[in-house]
Amino acid sequence: MSNDKAFTEEQKQFLSGFAFGADVARAVSGLPVISNGSSCGGDASITVGSKTTTTLPIGPEKIALIAQQETESAGKTLCKEELAKKEKNPLDIWDEMQARSDAGEFPKGTDVFLQKFHGLFYVAPAQNSYMCRMRIPGGSLRGWQLAGLADLADRSAGGYLDVTTRANLQYREIPADQAMNILYGLRELDIVSLGSGGDNIRNCTASPLSGIDTCELIETIPLAKRMHHYILNSREMYGLPRKFNIAFDGGGTISALDDTNDIGFHAVRIDEQHATADFPAGVYFQLTLGGITGHKDFARPTGVLLRPDQCLAVAGAIVRVFVKSGDRTDRKKARLKYVLDDWGFEKFVAAVEEQLGRTLGRFDESKLTRSVAENRLAHIGFHPQAQANKNYVGVVLPVGRITSDQARGLAQIADEYGNGEIRLTVWQNLLIPNLSDADTDAVKERLTELGLGYEASSFRAGLVACTGSGGCKYAAAETKTQAMALAEHLESQFKLDSPINIHLTGCHHSCAQHYIGDIGLLGCKVEKGDDMVDGYHVHLGGGWGDRQGIARLIFESIAFEDMPDLISAIIGGYLDQRRDGETFVEFTARSSDDELKSLARALV
Repeated sequence: MSNDKAFTEEQKQFLSGFAFGADVARAVSGLPVISNGSSCGGDASITVGSKTTTTLPIGPEKIALIAQQETESAGKTLCKEELAKKEKNPLDIWDEMQARSDAGEFPKGTDVFLQKFHGLFYVAPAQNSYMCRMRIPGGSLRGWQLAGLADLADRSAGGYLDVTTRANLQYREIPADQAMNILYGLRELDIVSLGSGGDNIRNCTASPLSGIDTCELIETIPLAKRMHHYILNSREMYGLPRKFNIAFDGGGTISALDDTNDIGFHAVRIDEQHATADFPAGVYFQLTLGGITGHKDFARPTGVLLRPDQCLAVAGAIVRVFVKSGDRTDRKKARLKYVLDDWGFEKFVAAVEEQLGRTLGRFDESKLTRSVAENRLAHIGFHPQAQANKNYVGVVLPVGRITSDQARGLAQIADEYGNGEIRLTVWQNLLIPNLSDADTDAVKERLTELGLGYEASSFRAGLVACTGSGGCKYAAAETKTQAMALAEHLESQFKLDSPINIHLTGCHHSCAQHYIGDIGLLGCKVEKGDDMVDGYHVHLGGGWGDRQGIARLIFESIAFEDMPDLISAIIGGYLDQRRDGETFVEFTARSSDDELKSLARALV
């Protein structure tokens, strides 16, 4: 049989699919692809009769390109973002961005999405400007870098910096003609933005007290930095179906919120009585997967236990399996959680082991010792370090924003009184470590001169807000200014003996992680007379770590002008009705929805 007439159409389709699948398998395995009986060293195609199938890709991005091809071969339609990446590699558009910047123009169409791979977000219509997100691995930077960032903010951005909920930094109000000045300026400060947006692994977080915590099991900032460089130097790490988060938690005083990440590495200890030949006594990392609290799910234990030196390779294998298997047709289902929901953990971990070429060790979770050292106020104020006569100070940054002058002042404090180091936290504030006992009063005075606090009320200590409608096209409410107004009102009403976290997020993307707040506020528009005004859906009782839980929706569509009284009524009811020593989360957990609604029934 030598021509198409020898095959029915059904047979030709079967043979085409079979041959394509075989060559995909060979390509993924690194074997030469067979096309018409010959070995191919570059792109390859498969011919059945006179019908040639799609060319097979080569190069470091091939697993992502093959995943796209397999999706289309299965008769499915790639989403528009996948089509954009297929048409143009977003990592290779530097000259295009330079040309736009030189012309003072913003991107259009799918280029808006592709440019996010370089950390540049065109945020119209909220602002006719760029936002630029950086990569600060482990949240650790030096004073000279922060001072340089402040200068760059004055030259090319809005004259301020925002600390994010990934212990990271962002610029806003960047004009079109300053885009490349920002990208070059960051690199000159040894800071990169590559992969900080788009379908990439975001800033790798760690315990902010790594190396100075009196209670931690292991340092984690060095691991976050290694993970950062591994990502930057592995092109396969840029072919994801959607964004991806990785966190390392050393079991210390300030949580890294690892259970909200796609991959969480949480430090645990094996004591002598539970040690085995495969797992001697010592500190390991418990591998958890699938956290995405915006979709109401926390990372769950896999049973896998890892030595610190195994974490990077395992993370790389997990990402590669996700690249191959993630949904490329529906952005809402393109996160790791949905692969895990579909496959189950056992199948997914088996695929990771196949990718690694070895089996991962399991250990009985009940025999592990976990740290219970977390202190919800440890990120604010002066606290002793593990090093003798040394302290760190947690500085209050109102909803994460500092002016360039404040940034330069903080850099000077770190250089003059510390060792030049500054650490960002997931709570939208920063720490200055390695301060001598004798310098505490001087540092307090300098912070006061900058207009920054080091003592927080229980409200400001846990106040988290996303950018809001002032800088994000998705947000339905002006979260940052409204968060400050709400905190001021509550501080005038109450003094608490334990913190209550309030998270304000402007939209369903949940950048401020409203589902894990004691009180989580999700922005919405509310009809008020003839107008649509800013408002929120009110969720109560969220938590993380040992208090893990998704906050419950209790009040819907409350206009912001009514929020101060509503939240006051909720907190007042809690203080009146709580049992001895009962936290807000414990109170909400034992209260029914109707009981919680009754706290403010007269107001809604």
